Amino acid sequence: MLAKLRYCFSIAIVGLFLFPIGWWALTSIKPASAIFDRDRAVFFDFEPTLANYYVVLGSDWNTTMEGRSSIISSTIIAGGSTVLTTIIALMAAFALSRMRSLRDKPYLNIILLQRILPPIAIIIPLVFVFRDLRLHDTHLGLIFAHTLINLPLALLLLKSFMDDIPFAIDDAAMIDGATRQQCFWKIHLPMMWGGIAATAILCFVFSWTEFILAVFLTNTIQTVPVKITTFSSWTYGYASALGTSALLPAFILILICQRQLVRALTMGAVKD
Repeated sequence: MLAKLRYCFSIAIVGLFLFPIGWWALTSIKPASAIFDRDRAVFFDFEPTLANYYVVLGSDWNTTMEGRSSIISSTIIAGGSTVLTTIIALMAAFALSRMRSLRDKPYLNIILLQRILPPIAIIIPLVFVFRDLRLHDTHLGLIFAHTLINLPLALLLLKSFMDDIPFAIDDAAMIDGATRQQCFWKIHLPMMWGGIAATAILCFVFSWTEFILAVFLTNTIQTVPVKITTFSSWTYGYASALGTSALLPAFILILICQRQLVRALTMGAVKD
């Protein structure tokens, strides 16, 4: 009986979280007359249409909504920051986990202090620095900004995954003549693919949905979250269509890598 109650409660919680997404997707295929008709707003008596997607994504590159360009910008920025964050975090995690001179130092805690500050607290200095470096309103500038925000979390995750690899494996490899670099490339990386995939997915999702930095550090370049805020109150269908289209890349990525994500996030949960 208790197991059934837990199962029902879990379904209710999942449904509570999925309901807004489902309603958002439903709104994206509604005509404007059905969206603003109070008598039909809650029910499903409407003719589904893809007109909102045609308007937002456009049949050509000169569409006034420019929804497709915002998706491309988000893909470039999220992909670039994910690759850069993962590479830097991997090298730093290896140093903090494997080098005895750094392992007992509080460097990781100092780096993690950056996560305490919300992005809004550092946005003003970033704006001036990026303008001086001519990185304001560029894809590269936003890639660097997202890397700065995601790096502490990525470092924490990758270091925990690397700490789970026994030091005895490194010692055995180095006795056989392997260098630290060879241990990293031929031992640690193959054993950490699940953790690397999980970290990359989380960084991609955080960058894809980030809003504050994208608002202040860009003018003409608009990511999907910024673009959605530009729609007026009478374009709910367009905003829903763009938001639903933006959910697909992250959803497909998580769906493909869900096994690696679950395995990596539960790594180290059980100790011998």
